[in-house]
Amino acid sequence: MAIGALAGAEARTRIDARGLAVAPGFIDLHSHADGTLFDDPNAESALRQGVTTVVAGQDGFSRAPRLRAPAPSGAAGGSDRSFGSMGSFFEAIERLSPAVNVASMVGLGTVREAVIGEENRPATPEELARMVALVEAALAEGACGASSGLEYTPGAFASLEELMALCRPLAARGLVYATHMRNEDERLLEAIDEAIAVARGAGCPLHISHLKTSGPKNWSKLDQVFARLEQARTVERVDLSFDRYPYTAYQTTLTNLFPAWSRDGGADAFLARLSDPVMGERLRSAAMAKVESLGGWDHVMVSAVAHAADRAAEGQRLGAYAAAIGTSPYEAAVGLLQRSRGEVGMVGFAMSEDNLVRLLSHPLGMVASDGSAVALEGATRRGHPHPRSLGTFSRVLGVYVREKKVLTLEQAIHKLSGFPAARARLKDRGLLAPGMAADVVVFDPASVADQATYPQPFAYATGVRAVLVNGALALRDGERGPHRAGRALRVTAV
Repeated sequence: MAIGALAGAEARTRIDARGLAVAPGFIDLHSHADGTLFDDPNAESALRQGVTTVVAGQDGFSRAPRLRAPAPSGAAGGSDRSFGSMGSFFEAIERLSPAVNVASMVGLGTVREAVIGEENRPATPEELARMVALVEAALAEGACGASSGLEYTPGAFASLEELMALCRPLAARGLVYATHMRNEDERLLEAIDEAIAVARGAGCPLHISHLKTSGPKNWSKLDQVFARLEQARTVERVDLSFDRYPYTAYQTTLTNLFPAWSRDGGADAFLARLSDPVMGERLRSAAMAKVESLGGWDHVMVSAVAHAADRAAEGQRLGAYAAAIGTSPYEAAVGLLQRSRGEVGMVGFAMSEDNLVRLLSHPLGMVASDGSAVALEGATRRGHPHPRSLGTFSRVLGVYVREKKVLTLEQAIHKLSGFPAARARLKDRGLLAPGMAADVVVFDPASVADQATYPQPFAYATGVRAVLVNGALALRDGERGPHRAGRALRVTAV
């Protein structure tokens, strides 16, 4: 990129940006686009929001290193493209030439599954050594950090000691450990303590993914959360940060209403426990308690099912869906899980708007979608997803900058670009400056807005006039550019 006196330069394309904002391309630090880009590399939902780089490999799941037969993709969405190494994943991204740049973390759940499988047991010393070697190899091949998903199996079966061992290779490279913590509601504070302990023990930076206080009973814990983070940062000298999307609902799998131990051994074992008279009653009690903490079954919306005959349930709250089919919400949920072999997605309405505002404005916080790259038609239009995939970045600019004035425009741009670039060690991204990659977004601060909603999630954001990716025009006035210029972003040792 060049900035300044360009009198001698010739332009192939001119963009009239008078009255508009010109900013570094936005970086989605927590993206699941690795599940959709191989189906549709155009990443239109991302471009329409000004996103030029996605950081994949989140929540403990990455496309590499996958050394066993892949699990069904089902409600998780996207084709299951698996690779034996991070290097081969990045090579596939280069061949694909997507519309956006792709960086990736290595998923510690993926690493555990590669060595141990779905078993709920400690790693043997030999297995742990193999897992550490896989992490080291992924980092050497360009992964920008490591992620965990401690509410998902098999990552949920990892101990504190295992997590510290797997994160130690990050320390020498200055790379970050990003965690979907073990709990985000009743045991939130204990989960934060564990995350801090991992980073402190491994000597690596910490990033908490989609930080939230889930469930009305837990909304009051945010002051304690902030106090604990400040103590870790100032007293324990832990380099930490977090991200959050600008919504008060989350998306996950319906199996997460049940305790992690029930998923030991994979989907077949989980479904067998659901059907067992004794075990099934234990699981009913656990799920009912979880749903009660959210506020009831009407706070749970079905977002996706793998079983085609149940597609009518997508987009419905479980309370209303159960009433329509003449059964209880719990039995309706179990039926969906059984027919889809556990592959059911859900949206949980459980967070506080006041807390969201505080999280978005906190100096340690940045913005990330926790969504995918999708389109209004074609292979990536699946189910009834959370609107965050199509609205996160534009919603921050429209609602929390322009309307509510929670952030200044400059603060928001930093949380959407420079801050995540620094956290992922993307040295040539996140700033408009000489020598930086020409990832640029041009948008109208007066009109930029999200259009996707919970009832109608498939709607592109508006107000982004132009997007450049690596100097090539990727989007202009709603039309895609002539060719895709995204690259694999391999992070080298720092």
